Amino acid sequence: MKNEKQHVALVSMLASGLLAIGKFTIGIFTGSIGLISEGIHSCSDFIATAVTWWAVRISDKPADDNHHYGHGKMESMAALFEVALLFGAAGWIAYEAIKRLMGEPHEIIAAPLVIAVLVISIVVDFFRVKALRRVAKKTGSPALEADALHFFSDMLASGVVLIGIVFVTFGFVKADAIAAIVVACFILSAAATLGKRSFDSLVDTAPAGTESKIASLLDNFPEVIAIERTRVRNAGPVLFIELTLAVSRSLPLERVSELKNQITQTLQQHLNNTEITLIAIPRSESSETIATRVRIIAANLDQAIHRLTILQLPNQLTISFDLELDAALSLKQSQGIVDNLETAIRAELGQHVEIDTHIEPIIANWLEGQDVPDNLKQEFEQALYSCTADRGDNKISHVRVRETSQGVIVYFDYYLPPDMCVDQVHTEVDRVERSIRSGFPHVFRVIGHAESLPLPQRQQIF
Repeated sequence: MKNEKQHVALVSMLASGLLAIGKFTIGIFTGSIGLISEGIHSCSDFIATAVTWWAVRISDKPADDNHHYGHGKMESMAALFEVALLFGAAGWIAYEAIKRLMGEPHEIIAAPLVIAVLVISIVVDFFRVKALRRVAKKTGSPALEADALHFFSDMLASGVVLIGIVFVTFGFVKADAIAAIVVACFILSAAATLGKRSFDSLVDTAPAGTESKIASLLDNFPEVIAIERTRVRNAGPVLFIELTLAVSRSLPLERVSELKNQITQTLQQHLNNTEITLIAIPRSESSETIATRVRIIAANLDQAIHRLTILQLPNQLTISFDLELDAALSLKQSQGIVDNLETAIRAELGQHVEIDTHIEPIIANWLEGQDVPDNLKQEFEQALYSCTADRGDNKISHVRVRETSQGVIVYFDYYLPPDMCVDQVHTEVDRVERSIRSGFPHVFRVIGHAESLPLPQRQQIF
């Protein structure tokens, strides 16, 4: 892509040089002020395209320690240089044409030769404009787009001069000077358009319609609560977008990261050649329940809570929960953690909220152990089977008993009816666990895993 940009700029530069030489030579030989003005215009084209070729080569360099946004604005600088040349050329052409109109018209000879040169110029400009527009659209290059606009105006201007020459051949001798004035107007129009684009790019004017298009694309992401800030700027062919988005604070970090990637990919698909910086700010939603808000506050403080209960009294909101803390902490240290959590909850829900916190020790999550002897395992199996002997189709399976530094841990699978609700499942599993702990005081933990199988399969288990 980079080589293609440089190639089309180089070809355009060489074509401008050859056209300038041809127009000057024929214009001086025939005395056509219109064709000489076109020659001068083509000289400015040659200089402009040389600068464009140089700027394209520089702008293709990657970002470095001194140019964090790359070198893309060199293309806008080159386009601004073209504007200065265009204004200068247009002023000189208009001045000479007005002088010719006010005085004796200069005789023009060999009009057919002039016409031939102009036709060649129009054809060359047509193919240059086509090539430049194709590559400019493909790469998003403002310098090549400016060149395409420049040479499109050249093509139209040459057509106007051609019409003037035709009129001259039929005796209207001032038509050549009038055509030169029209050429000057075309150049001034192109220069004004190009100058505005270049200036807008250099002063970081946001491209028209880009912000609304971004907002429209973000409507497809319901997780985005609001667009808090949008900043868009061009640096050559690259569109830099900086977005600050408000997202639900209840989203997991993995989902936020995934969401940012999805938004980035969507914007890059619909906006060519972009570099996107996206910041996601967590925000609360009006739809959040009190339970969700409390859990988020605890999670943000890296605290684990469970058995959350919210009681709405006539004039009072009461919140209670179990808070898991390191078993080695002192009561004073624990109280500091509890105070911080309760303060954060009151800051969110109001200072008059009543909060009751029940602290529980966190059970060690990394232990070393081994399976108990088979005879001891069989004792636990028998005790478990006895607990469920009168429970119909309920069956115990896959009993494991391990010895650890904290004590014995018993694991078992408990197969229950598939239509049993969670509350009933918990009650039944908890009943079996309590029975084992009461029969074996040295047991550290009993962990029952509830499973559901169709009745024919359950009947085949112990």
